[in-house]
Amino acid sequence: MKNFLIHSKEIVSDLFLERNITDFHSACQFISQLPYKRNYDKSNIHCVFDDLGGTCSTKHAVLRKLALENNQPNVKLILGIFQMDSEYTRKIKNTLEEFKLDYIPEAHNYLKIENEYFDFTKPESDYTQFKNKLLIEREIEFNEIVYEKISFHKNFLQKWIDTELIPYTLNEIWDIREQCIKDLQKNDEVEIHYSSPVCYQNSAEISNEYKQ
Repeated sequence: MKNFLIHSKEIVSDLFLERNITDFHSACQFISQLPYKRNYDKSNIHCVFDDLGGTCSTKHAVLRKLALENNQPNVKLILGIFQMDSEYTRKIKNTLEEFKLDYIPEAHNYLKIENEYFDFTKPESDYTQFKNKLLIEREIEFNEIVYEKISFHKNFLQKWIDTELIPYTLNEIWDIREQCIKDLQKNDEVEIHYSSPVCYQNSAEISNEYKQ
């Protein structure tokens, strides 16, 4: 992965430099090691510093903003929708079986840098862990991780429901998805005592991040 020095005096760059983090590789490592947790104000670009943690959305958004501040527009923020199923993580197997679903389309954020993909949600996160389950992906901007992301996700879910003749409404699917997120979060709280849950076993949002 291409590296660059942090030289900007803009807000995100300053927050890294204050912590003696002077290059992009070090910034990515720092972000990946922050605990996975819900942020109180996702619209605040430095919320991962205020909360000392973040989700796949906020963690990758702040890295995209850092890149832009340092004239590195090739660091792209990507929103992907992938098949969240029991093969991906057995933690949601019971919930999917209860509602007779093979999978639920889930949203996840990561970076694309010069045609390579990177996931810095936590140290062991890796794009290859969900690559073959991707249904669609698109580039978004660091300030589009709240309403735009949720809107895109819900629109995709509605099309999936209509196309696949899923016997649930969008609200019902959203509630089932929330139960899957609770399954993941509950298990991770037991397994990961330092609170660093892809977004999942590998990635995808584990928290109440989408609750509206």
